[in-house]
Amino acid sequence: MTLTAKIAWDDTVLPFQLDRSDIRGRVARLDGTLDNILSQHSYPAGVEAMVAEMALLTALVGQTIKLRWKLSLQVRGDGPLRLIATDFFAPAEDGAPAQIRAYASYDKDGFDDAADPFAQIGKGYFAILIDQGAGNAPYQGITPIAGGALTACAEAYFAQSEQLPTRFALSYGRSQEPGEGVHWRAGGVMLQHMPKASPHATGEDGSGEEGLLSAEDILDADEGENWNRANTLLDTVEDLELIGPRVAPTDLLVRLFHEESPRVFDAQAVQFGCTCSPAKVRQSLSIYSAKDISHMTTESGIVTADCQFCGAHYEFDPLTLGFEAARPVDDGDGPAS
Repeated sequence: MTLTAKIAWDDTVLPFQLDRSDIRGRVARLDGTLDNILSQHSYPAGVEAMVAEMALLTALVGQTIKLRWKLSLQVRGDGPLRLIATDFFAPAEDGAPAQIRAYASYDKDGFDDAADPFAQIGKGYFAILIDQGAGNAPYQGITPIAGGALTACAEAYFAQSEQLPTRFALSYGRSQEPGEGVHWRAGGVMLQHMPKASPHATGEDGSGEEGLLSAEDILDADEGENWNRANTLLDTVEDLELIGPRVAPTDLLVRLFHEESPRVFDAQAVQFGCTCSPAKVRQSLSIYSAKDISHMTTESGIVTADCQFCGAHYEFDPLTLGFEAARPVDDGDGPAS
């Protein structure tokens, strides 16, 4: 595989369909995008791995939805790894890349980098939130933390909340090629059974963990046979095939699913991006009174805010903030070095 071909597939999501099995899917590769996401923070290795997995899941899920603005994935728990949050922003125009960002919140004293990071989420929930922009009601779906991995949580979510059998095969980690520095690479495949007009599962007493629905509860005999066959083929995938860079996603699909009549569509480019701005921070503070703003003001007479996703630092004149602002907005407010 040439270097040009390698670069062409980095930071992309390739949609495909298995016509014989009535299954759709995505192949994702994250390279520089994942490096950019993780370089915004200084996480322990275990937290980095969880953020990498969540970002890859987000890229795969985000591209399956007819998204007008933003999709968010969140995992919240009562353990030392308290929160993992990601956002996927739809392309602003045809041909433009989608944007993705991610961050985690964790107890620096309680998190054990030598232990299983997923277990340190504890009890909590996995959520998908879809915001289609002004004038549209946001959607939120939640399922309990289950299955021992973020991929299992996502699979349980789609089975329980959407009644869509879904499977993820992911690989991620630090990589180094000759002549290059160490950097993050991630890749994955998502399989999802096509939606049915009238799902028959009730959502109660499923065969999955904690009574959640699973593929067996949703599919009939013929559909189940197709689904199991595609999953058996996906079971043969190797980590290096998932993350590349030498195996193109199109070649991977032929290798895995050539008997299932795979059909590919246009690939979607993805990149790191953050939508924070002085105006959005100011808007978030507009609900506070002058007294509240005064409590946020530092000894040097400014109000500061930091973006959790990209680390941008903002400084404001407190008299321009809140619903009782005494001064007009200072156009000079913005990120501070």
